[in-house]
Amino acid sequence: MTFTARRRRPAGRLAGRLAGRFANVDGIPFRMPVGTRSSPALIAAYPVDPRGAREVLPEELSPYRIRGEGVLMIAVVDYQDTPIGTYVELCTGILCTPAGRPAPPLLPLLFRAAFGTGVHIGDMPVSTEISVKGGLGIWGMPKRRASLDFVADGSTVSSQYDLDGQLVMRVDVPRPARAWLPVRFTGIGYASFRGMLWKSSVTLCGRMGLTWGGGPENRLLLGDHERAAWLKRLDIRDRPFLTAFIPSVRGVLHDHVEGWFRTSATPPPPPREGLESVVGLGLGQDRLPPPDRAATDRLLGLPRPREYAAPMP
Repeated sequence: MTFTARRRRPAGRLAGRLAGRFANVDGIPFRMPVGTRSSPALIAAYPVDPRGAREVLPEELSPYRIRGEGVLMIAVVDYQDTPIGTYVELCTGILCTPAGRPAPPLLPLLFRAAFGTGVHIGDMPVSTEISVKGGLGIWGMPKRRASLDFVADGSTVSSQYDLDGQLVMRVDVPRPARAWLPVRFTGIGYASFRGMLWKSSVTLCGRMGLTWGGGPENRLLLGDHERAAWLKRLDIRDRPFLTAFIPSVRGVLHDHVEGWFRTSATPPPPPREGLESVVGLGLGQDRLPPPDRAATDRLLGLPRPREYAAPMP
C-alpha cells in the first residue's frame, strides 16, 4: 500500500464551501459542515511498550515513538452541538505513521499531513445509535454504543466507559487553572473496518490547558471487559507524557475519506466486523444509563463518591 501526501483545503475554506448545504447518507440527514462549535474535550498521551503498539497496528502502519516509547492517545469529547445531536465520544488509539521507511524524530509531529501522522483508532465508544450508524458506516470508525459520561469538578476532568454492565475504562486528568494555549491542527484518524483501512481528517481549534507528566489527579483505570484486553497488552506506563483540557473545541470533520485494502503475506481470516454491523441501525439519540462511577471511585481508593458538575467553557 502506498500513501501519498495531498494538498488539503484549509478548514475555514472547507467550512465556507459547505456552509448552508445539506447531505443525506444512509438515511442520516446532515446540515453541513459536519462539526461542532462549542464542545469540551480531554486528551491524554501515555507511553506504551513499542512492541505492544506494533502488535495492535495493521501492517500498513508503524507506531510513532517518542523517547523510544510508543504512544497511546486517549481523547474524549462531549459533543454539544452537532448535526446528529449531542453525545459523548471516547477515542483510544496508537499514534502512528504509514509503514515503510522509519519516521525521523519530531518532524512527523510538526508536519503531520506530509508524513501521514495520525492515530489508528482501536476503540471508539459513543453515547447514541445515530453516531454509531454514521461513524462506522460512513467513516469506518470502530464505534459502538456504550455507557459514557464526561464530568468535571474544580480540579479534575473525567470520563468513564462501561459496556454490558462492566467497566472498560476510566480516565481522569488534571483540570488546569486556565486554558491559555491557542491550538489549531488537522488530525488524521485511521481505522480498520470490513477488511479495509480507512483514513479521515478533522480540523480542530480552541484554547488548551496542558499538564506535563500527569499529577495527583491523573488516573487511568482499566476494567475486566474484553474491550480492555488490547489496552492491557500495551504495558501502559504509569505517568502520561501529557494531559490536556479544552473547554470549548471548534471542529470540522472533512467531507471525504480514503480507503485501502488491508493485505497480508497469507490469506487473512474474515474481518471481525462487516456491513452487517450497521445495516439494521436506526437514528436514535437516546443514551444508555450512565456508568457506575461510584464503583470506580471505590476502586481508585477515593474517600467517597464525589459530586460532579458539567465543565464550563
